[in-house]
Amino acid sequence: MTGHTGFKGSWLTAWLQHLGAQVVGVALDPPTEPSHFMAAKLANGIVDHRIDIRNRSIVEEVILDTKPDFIFHLAAQALVRQSYENPIETWQINVFGTLHVLEAMRKLENFCTAVIITSDKCYDNVEWVWGYKETDALGGSDPYSASKAAAELAIRSHIKSFFPKSNSKVRIASARAGNVIGGGDWAPDRIVPDCVRAWSESKIVELRSPHATRPWQHVLEPLSGYLVLAALLTENDRFHGEAFNFGPSAGQNYSVLELVKRMSSHWEQVRWQDISEVKIGPHECGLLKLNCDKAVHYFGWKAVLEFEETVKMTAQWYREYYRDPESVLAVTQSQINDYVKTACARGLLWAKES
Repeated sequence: MTGHTGFKGSWLTAWLQHLGAQVVGVALDPPTEPSHFMAAKLANGIVDHRIDIRNRSIVEEVILDTKPDFIFHLAAQALVRQSYENPIETWQINVFGTLHVLEAMRKLENFCTAVIITSDKCYDNVEWVWGYKETDALGGSDPYSASKAAAELAIRSHIKSFFPKSNSKVRIASARAGNVIGGGDWAPDRIVPDCVRAWSESKIVELRSPHATRPWQHVLEPLSGYLVLAALLTENDRFHGEAFNFGPSAGQNYSVLELVKRMSSHWEQVRWQDISEVKIGPHECGLLKLNCDKAVHYFGWKAVLEFEETVKMTAQWYREYYRDPESVLAVTQSQINDYVKTACARGLLWAKES
């Protein structure tokens, strides 16, 4: 796995450990302090390489030495605002980092399944009210979004050029998701981390875009999709070279303000301030939705949690962290177990088989 020290990567590391997998991670140091990866002590029990994904030769060396059964590529520069400040770095990490993983896979001699995670922001977002499908145009008005669209083009090109479906030992699919929330995210310029940082210190959180809507989902939702996709891609090459969206149901687009209000019901002494009239920072899109019919049709995958459940799980994780930082791993594992039980109870086949 690349990017195992990040927010999504650390949760996927915890889930894979829970499933009994031997995890080999390639990433930089955790991007924030605190971090989910460090708080949960996830380095224990895995092979933890601290490597820059832009270092092609070392990335290739690790992949070829490991001979992985599965690759999950999550390493990325994942912040829109930071992409304005460091556009070249963003393109190097998101595009060339992906190419380095793809190039290393060309030299693998063992069978390997790869899921490459990009973003819901890879679509050319014209802010229409219906969800984007996997066949819609790629693009991006900011460096982050454009780099993710370019990464998708690189993936598609490499699959067609070097991994023919008829005889390739490597099977590859891309996964598109975004706007995940959950415990353990302390990245700057994200609404939930901004809230918990402020509220844990009895401060006011400032809302730059309170009316912007996003397809909020708990971090475990897309991770379940990545795992299901990897399993089915191993069994069936019909999904080789395909892209899949993983997002909440169409009715679960909520504004930033609605998210904050729901969070506040699980936290004491909260305050916020609307600063949307103050023009701070570069443009960010106001509306984004995904159409996940393809994953529903082929995998029977769909989001499990209602919005209120997502918010409650997220708030409870942070409350436990600030109450007892040593409880992080137990809380993380408990939420993974509860999520799988909920998925099973709601009839999702993958949960019954896991």
